[in-house]
Amino acid sequence: MKTSNTDQFNHLDDVPADDLDLNSSYQLVARAIRWLEQHHQDQPSLNGLATALRVSDFHLQRLFRRWAGVTPKQFSQFLTHRHARDRLADHSVLDTALSVGLSGSSRLHDLTVHLDGATPGEIRSGGAGMRIGHSVVQSPFGSCFIAHSERGICALGFVDDEADQQGQLDRLEQDWPQARVEEEIDSTLVMAAQIFAQPGDLASTPELRLYVPGSRFQIQVWQALLRLPIGQLGSYGQIAATIGKPSSTRAVASAIARNRVGWLIPCHRVILGSGQFGQYRWGATRKQAMIGWEAARTQSAI
Repeated sequence: MKTSNTDQFNHLDDVPADDLDLNSSYQLVARAIRWLEQHHQDQPSLNGLATALRVSDFHLQRLFRRWAGVTPKQFSQFLTHRHARDRLADHSVLDTALSVGLSGSSRLHDLTVHLDGATPGEIRSGGAGMRIGHSVVQSPFGSCFIAHSERGICALGFVDDEADQQGQLDRLEQDWPQARVEEEIDSTLVMAAQIFAQPGDLASTPELRLYVPGSRFQIQVWQALLRLPIGQLGSYGQIAATIGKPSSTRAVASAIARNRVGWLIPCHRVILGSGQFGQYRWGATRKQAMIGWEAARTQSAI
């Protein structure tokens, strides 16, 4: 993995799939998702999609299979309203996983995530005496900003330009104004490899710890998200009911929007009760890509 400038993503025409890095692959897939969303009523062919993106059928099909494990047609099926409603309505899987604290039987790898909420005293201290390393690295969903301390991962947010990157850094420094915040590339790259590891990439994936500031209610909501199985979707109302506050849907939505650690705290798996995907802090297209990517891997594991 390496840090990439987003300017390179504007010149993907006729680039062989093997030459595309993670960020470039995601950018092409994101363009495909947006185009398919605009033209889904026409039921476009692979050739129509490839022509619109100015790549060959072969390269587009190959890239999608390498990135998602399925064809563009299969991937687009995971992003339909009907598929979302089916996943949302599967209460037996969702309720069981949430009630017993499991993260589901279908996992990308044996990844254990433990969330530690900063204590009120630690929040008041502003991270005095704490050192936080950070960097921007590649992921299957574009460039991402990762920050980590000895206590755990403090932030994971996706960035599309320098303004996004600066915004992530500003929020980190607002959360921990007294901490020593420094760029640290090597250790962040190692951490990113663990976070986004593919099945079989790592013989033994260590537990990942998250360390974030938040109210008791926010931590409760984020812990509920950690129990959402991969490939499964939940509504804001279902999450509210799970934490014993069925009338707090709006407060749950607010807590989810305040999530500082994307992907690992899977707020992308929460959609509207109607089955619509809804908005996402790091972009609606990225949310669709994550949902489709996980659905493809869950499907292939069955």
